[in-house]
Amino acid sequence: MPARSHSTAEEPLFPVIWAPHARSSTSEPLPGMLGFRELLLRSHDITGLAVAEPPAHSALLRILYALTARVTRLDESGPGDWGERRMDVVEAGRLPAEAVKEYFATWGHRFFVFDEEGGRPWMQDPRLAEQCDAGNTAGVNKLIVTRPAGNNHSWFTHVNPSSPTLPTVSEAVLNLLVWHFYGPSGRCSAREVGGVKSASATAGPLRTALSYHPEGETLFQTLLAGLTPPPATVRREVDLCPWEWEELPDPNTPPADRTGPLALLTACSSHALLLVADKEQEGVVADAFITWAYRGERLPRDDAYLIWQISQQGNRYPRPADSGRALWRDVDALLLYEAGGPAQPRRPKVFNTAFEVAETLRVRALGFEQEGQAKDRQFVEGSTPPLLGFVEEDAPRTEAAVGRLRQLGELYGRRLERAVRKAWALYVNDPKAEHSTWSAEAGARYWPQAETEFWARYRRLDRSSASLDAGLDRKATRKAFLALAERSYDTVTAPLTSHVRGARAVAEARAELYGGRRTTKDAGSGSTAGSGLEPTGSDQGVSV
Repeated sequence: MPARSHSTAEEPLFPVIWAPHARSSTSEPLPGMLGFRELLLRSHDITGLAVAEPPAHSALLRILYALTARVTRLDESGPGDWGERRMDVVEAGRLPAEAVKEYFATWGHRFFVFDEEGGRPWMQDPRLAEQCDAGNTAGVNKLIVTRPAGNNHSWFTHVNPSSPTLPTVSEAVLNLLVWHFYGPSGRCSAREVGGVKSASATAGPLRTALSYHPEGETLFQTLLAGLTPPPATVRREVDLCPWEWEELPDPNTPPADRTGPLALLTACSSHALLLVADKEQEGVVADAFITWAYRGERLPRDDAYLIWQISQQGNRYPRPADSGRALWRDVDALLLYEAGGPAQPRRPKVFNTAFEVAETLRVRALGFEQEGQAKDRQFVEGSTPPLLGFVEEDAPRTEAAVGRLRQLGELYGRRLERAVRKAWALYVNDPKAEHSTWSAEAGARYWPQAETEFWARYRRLDRSSASLDAGLDRKATRKAFLALAERSYDTVTAPLTSHVRGARAVAEARAELYGGRRTTKDAGSGSTAGSGLEPTGSDQGVSV
């Protein structure tokens, strides 16, 4: 084992964006990266984290939430009212400096990336050096999630597998966190425990999910808004982070006592990792062990930053990250306790109390579009204008209006997709013809414009109005989204209209923008579907 080095508490490993009012305490310019201790001490001078990869940003926020809860003693519900105690911290304008220093004085020895023999490197399992095959490690290309490894495709960058560029300690630590939270299920490096060797891991707790975080004007606000009230039964001596464990857990059994808020934030990983320092070059990682953390069933997922919904089979699951879905389409699920619809989405628990910190909070969505096993598709990130001052408790009259506004935007997006699909199918005279290119182009034209329209109308809602629609002009809103769909449809289908066959197909399919043509069966049953005024098919239940 190397000598103890690179403390995540003290070393500048995490990139930040300084607020305009921030000043350096020395003649030197403000550093671009900080360790955990300075991150907390100067959180009121920092606008936010400058982490480029959304899953790493999401994972790092969870670590910082846990540290914030510890140093403010908001890790237990008492004494007194938890919300009032949090407001005392908000009014102080900064995190308690003495508590921050005391915490790292106590636990600082557990924050080193590399530790000596018998030590506990931060968020790692030193036993892997003995329990895994040192001649068959994962390697740094596997560790860095944006790099291809093995037979995987080069989705994000090209690398030389025989001579990889060694990552910095900062880069390695951020990707270590991504593995803990977003690591895949399936085959991994073999690990032998108790004479039994196995090489299969379950998926990380956030894999495939999209995470939603309240965001303030400073990191200080962001961290306090991101805390959730602990149950009255939680005790800090039981609700532990991995670096606070007295002993490393037995990998032969699923971990116990992972129900407290800090354990849920930091201690539910299904992967075990160990970083290997380079012997010749300071500040880089030469290799990595990556394997399973425990045997047994996957820990139940219960995260306060996910939208939870119900599948058709009645199973609870988090809303997945989708790089093709804009954040505004989730707004009503973020503002309302229950947004309605067949999926019965429930807003993330963190938003039940986040608005108490400030009314200028935004929502930042962070995730990784992935499959359950190896395939990683795309990072997902989005941010809203200030929202949380308008949550259901403060502005209940906007509930129906926000939901209807989102529904109308999505309604005409779906109709547009059906229209271009039908136009292509009619043109080639094949109902099963491939249409993905047209659908993608139409969506790329419609959804960004629909987002602009949504926020413009959202800002005009009258939150003091006694009317149920909060001043939403339904007719004008419908016409606005329809006009966007019509323009997108006309642009995408324009190449076909230069000859009779194509023009006929485009004209016939255009009816889908207005709900589709009424069939004979519809007419006989008295249905209004296809009249051009009400939705059909997947549009059912959305009144326009």
